[in-house]
Amino acid sequence: MKITPKITPIYQTSVFKFEDLNELELYFGEPGSRYLYSRNGNPNSDELAEAVNKLEGGAGAIATGSGMAAIFAAIMACCQAGDHVLCAADIYGGSSALLNAELTRLGISATYVPFEQLEALQSFVQPTTRLLLCETISNPLLRVADLRRVAEECHRHGLKLVVDNTFATPLLTRPLALGADISLHSVTKYIAGHSDVTAGAVVATDPAIIARLKQIGVFYGLTLSPMESWLAVRGLKTLRLRVREHSHNALAIAQFLNNHPAVKEVYYPGLTSHPQHQLAAEQGNGLYGGMLSFKLTDETAAVNNFMQRVKRFPFAPSLAGVDSSISYPLGTSHRSLTPAQQEELGITVGLIRVSVGIEPVEELIADLEQALA
Repeated sequence: MKITPKITPIYQTSVFKFEDLNELELYFGEPGSRYLYSRNGNPNSDELAEAVNKLEGGAGAIATGSGMAAIFAAIMACCQAGDHVLCAADIYGGSSALLNAELTRLGISATYVPFEQLEALQSFVQPTTRLLLCETISNPLLRVADLRRVAEECHRHGLKLVVDNTFATPLLTRPLALGADISLHSVTKYIAGHSDVTAGAVVATDPAIIARLKQIGVFYGLTLSPMESWLAVRGLKTLRLRVREHSHNALAIAQFLNNHPAVKEVYYPGLTSHPQHQLAAEQGNGLYGGMLSFKLTDETAAVNNFMQRVKRFPFAPSLAGVDSSISYPLGTSHRSLTPAQQEELGITVGLIRVSVGIEPVEELIADLEQALA
């Protein structure tokens, strides 16, 4: 009896068997025809990589053990000791920490580019500059990069454009279609979507970069485990439904917060007052995502009071789960920045980041209303 499962089984194994030496030679002679060792490849991690690749419209992808591993792999695929990279100044704190604390030890230097100058890189480019790293929607102030124009500027200077597309997901924006060379994700967030997986993915358009990504994944041991891969694929199947609901709820909450007297400022691309609202509408296919930030008065007591009163938004420094949560950039993601850098980016005491879930939005707004009262 032939058994054909509808869902890919979990290949919870570290190693695969060969019948004989002939089959071993087939593994090395026909890449992709066999599996040898799960660090080198596993049906579950390959399934996830191909699913993200299809969503992004790339030529190939790898799955990694975390979003940070994805960022590391993307940079290492394009750089070596002595090279220089550009990075958007208002980027996830973990990305800048990786550049500052670790890649500098490998001889890769970095320069940070203000958001307003991402389309004018001339004064930042050096002879050894290889790439620009930026985000589709920045963390935590939700600025939206014009990826088509940024890609044109990068290519004018012979640079690769590497885009962290975690906040937007391919459902809003496909960076590769706009000219980016590499798009990456913390799969932990929206793609897996249920706060129970730690994973990453990197997608590229150039077969040479894809080959290098796969090599880096094997040599550095960045490979994702079978179980995490399987869970991420399961979560990905509802991505389209979840992103719509995240976006719907976030827009309603942003509008509520924007009209609340206790709130000083709201950062959400869906608001018409947002500086990149029109770009976000075009680049995001009419959706604006599930992330927003807002500012209370710059007093720790006010922030603490809100966190203690709110019930439906636990303080959990991550994002994109089906359940809503809040985070505090000054004390978590951007903690490693100097006070001057934090101030320059607008990451102040009163800034709170919100990951809006898919719960009934009227219940979420009612909770925020009582917490802010």
